[in-house]
Amino acid sequence: RALSPRPAVAVRCQEGQLAVTVRRDLFGTGRPVRAEELSLGTASCPPLSPNPAQAFVTFVAGLHECGSTLQVTPDSLIYRTTLFYKPTPSSNPLIVRAAPAEVLIECHYPRKSNVSSGAVHPTWAPFHSTVAAQERLRFSLRLMDDDWSRERLSNGFQLGDSLRFQADVTSEGHVPLRLFVDQCVATATPDRSSSPRYAFINLGGCLVDGRAEDTDSAFVSPRPRPESLRFLVDAFKFAGDAGNLLYISCHLRVSPAAQAPNPWNKACSFSKASGLWAPLEGTAAICSCCDTGSCPSPG
Repeated sequence: RALSPRPAVAVRCQEGQLAVTVRRDLFGTGRPVRAEELSLGTASCPPLSPNPAQAFVTFVAGLHECGSTLQVTPDSLIYRTTLFYKPTPSSNPLIVRAAPAEVLIECHYPRKSNVSSGAVHPTWAPFHSTVAAQERLRFSLRLMDDDWSRERLSNGFQLGDSLRFQADVTSEGHVPLRLFVDQCVATATPDRSSSPRYAFINLGGCLVDGRAEDTDSAFVSPRPRPESLRFLVDAFKFAGDAGNLLYISCHLRVSPAAQAPNPWNKACSFSKASGLWAPLEGTAAICSCCDTGSCPSPG
């Protein structure tokens, strides 16, 4: 049977929730299913109050509701739930006129880089299919003026100045996020692997430049907001380099804002007063690996 031009099941992944629209003529047979035969997730969440005159049934649920699950991969946050169709038993117990069906629902949220956004509609396979959608994340790293009110117009500095960096991430309809800087590397050429090379943030969020003598390099507390991170780095140059030009490359990443900072997701500054590492958020234990160099690699 040829599929209808409109998808039988469509999903919209929004900030903190998903919306699922189900065509009543689910199988394209001309026999509409009943709204009460449809449910979302292992918690069997019902649809919104249906209008019998409408050709669609709609579900709206939080990403963590209705028994959904979260998978974290190196590139994505994937929320999964399932649409269930459980037909009402026939009045004659000896016969069956409809079979149950399941449609896996997925919302994919990229953890890094920019990707194309847009819903991916399912190809219908009898009694089982998948719907997925992606959203776009936009990362930025800017040099700011002295009061952090706007981007700095000049990129020239004198030794003894402080470089004020602000990293941000913005998204279109995404769950709340917290931004981290895993690594920042300074080089004398655009090639971040060239030599000389100085990683002033390293080990998944340790601002190691703050351990050097006569520096005040540190993350700035508090954050302006979870999806923004500020840090100060004292100006420097490479010894023997007559060019006086630095190229800075940083690796930015996000985690769900509801997830507590941990050794994988951290922003740690060194306090010369105490001689200890201090986290921007979380407990001091998450920064202990900054001294040992054994920090786990961010996932």
